[in-house]
Amino acid sequence: MERISAASSSTSIRERPDTMPNAILDPTGSVTSKAATAAAPRARRPASLNGARVGLLINTKQNARPFLEEVGRLLAEKYDVTLTERTKVNFAVPEPDEVIKELVAGNDVVITGVGDCGSCSAAAAADGVVLEAAGVPVAAIITESFIPTADAMAALRGAPGYQYATTAHPVAVLTEDKVKERAAQVLDNVVALLTEPAVGE
Repeated sequence: MERISAASSSTSIRERPDTMPNAILDPTGSVTSKAATAAAPRARRPASLNGARVGLLINTKQNARPFLEEVGRLLAEKYDVTLTERTKVNFAVPEPDEVIKELVAGNDVVITGVGDCGSCSAAAAADGVVLEAAGVPVAAIITESFIPTADAMAALRGAPGYQYATTAHPVAVLTEDKVKERAAQVLDNVVALLTEPAVGE
């Protein structure tokens, strides 16, 4: 199994009031925006993960790294995948275009997370929708408490009904053994998201 590590960069942009997007995202999961009516494309799934290049896009939330690394280890054991790791500099912000392009060029599928808070769940959903539109299947791992937040962001990005691999909240406080247990529990869901059509397709 080959493992490659890379750190992403983050760019902060200060917007003038007159350039702010005409959209409202609130904690209840409601979204109001013209963008929500646009359908974002979904990437074509491979028939299998056998020998696939799997990118792990890891946010900096507590236990996110061991969680995703255990998912990766299990995939390598079962499907002989090649793993590439990238760490988000800011868990609350979607990845910039240059990082998205690198992830698309270097991976067949991407797994991201863990969405264990409102902002990091929204960012994971946003990254997933953008990567899907660029042609790479994504499994975003979100804790159950923040599905409404992730749903709202996905809808804002033009992907209402976007699907996630879910785990119980919280993840940050889990022991090492419990992290591995949760990773094993979510594995089948991750594989299904990366290789099987969405409901209705």
